[in-house]
Amino acid sequence: MMKRIASRTRGKMINKITPTGGLTWYVKWISSFILLIGMTLTSLDISPYNLFFHAIGVFGWFIVGMMWNDRAIIFINAIAFSIFLTGVINFYV
Repeated sequence: MMKRIASRTRGKMINKITPTGGLTWYVKWISSFILLIGMTLTSLDISPYNLFFHAIGVFGWFIVGMMWNDRAIIFINAIAFSIFLTGVINFYV
């Protein structure tokens, strides 16, 4: 696989376009780990804590989408946040 990548790039440097070290870098990684915790709690059938972790994680990614002005990230995470929030409300009502 590495040989294919090297042959396609022909020794050229590939630059990453996502910013590193700034506020968005921390928010996206923390949100990603929070989402992984939510997934783990879901697989262990621990409700409603799984919904809380998922909601916090996708809200973090929504914030990242706002900072990057990325409509796809904003769209999917706004919908996911509303779905998880609905799940939390349904759990307690």
